[in-house]
Amino acid sequence: MSRRTTLKIALPLALIALGAAPMLAQMPTEAPGKMDKARVVAGTYAADPNHSLVAWRVNHMGFNDYFGLFGEVSGTLTLDPAKPAEAKVTATIPVSKIVTVNPALTGHLLRAPATEGGKPDFFGPAPADATYVSTMVMPHKDGTSATIMGNLTLNGVTRPVDIEAQFVGAGTDMMSKAPAVGFHGKATIKRSEFGLGGYVPLVGDAVPLEITIAFVKKG
Repeated sequence: MSRRTTLKIALPLALIALGAAPMLAQMPTEAPGKMDKARVVAGTYAADPNHSLVAWRVNHMGFNDYFGLFGEVSGTLTLDPAKPAEAKVTATIPVSKIVTVNPALTGHLLRAPATEGGKPDFFGPAPADATYVSTMVMPHKDGTSATIMGNLTLNGVTRPVDIEAQFVGAGTDMMSKAPAVGFHGKATIKRSEFGLGGYVPLVGDAVPLEITIAFVKKG
């Protein structure tokens, strides 16, 4: 490589490094969120759809589990740390944006029935969003977890579903400068109870869900 070529490559890289230096200097030395209940601010929050997900897994023929994701979850949280049992949460999960690592499987989940007038194997080509609305919150003695009872509407069917929720952290959102809180959650549903029982028992009926959701305070 000639000296001229080396300079042509090195100069843009140097300029990029100089431009990045102020940004790196402004980077915080620690994460803005901490598992500290004292940081939780009372109010109404909106879910951050860019960082909120529902992961699911289903057993395949008794050999192993297969994983997938629902992304862009939206919703609201009304929370007063002094009255955790009065918290209320809603969530909307866009089923049509389901993803797996296998394009063929993702397509099958959203495929129209093979015969006209037939029923899709799973969600079909234009599934409605799933929704969750809490009806009661039962805080646990540890002060950082709770059982959320509510109703899940999926595939046009509404059934009660309990979520075991764990507080992850609270602090100030870096982008909006507003208070933020985050939680993890676990639940299990039977897909056949929602009219989605295709291929049971070859494909498992019980579907464990893992939820990760961040909320940013409104206003």
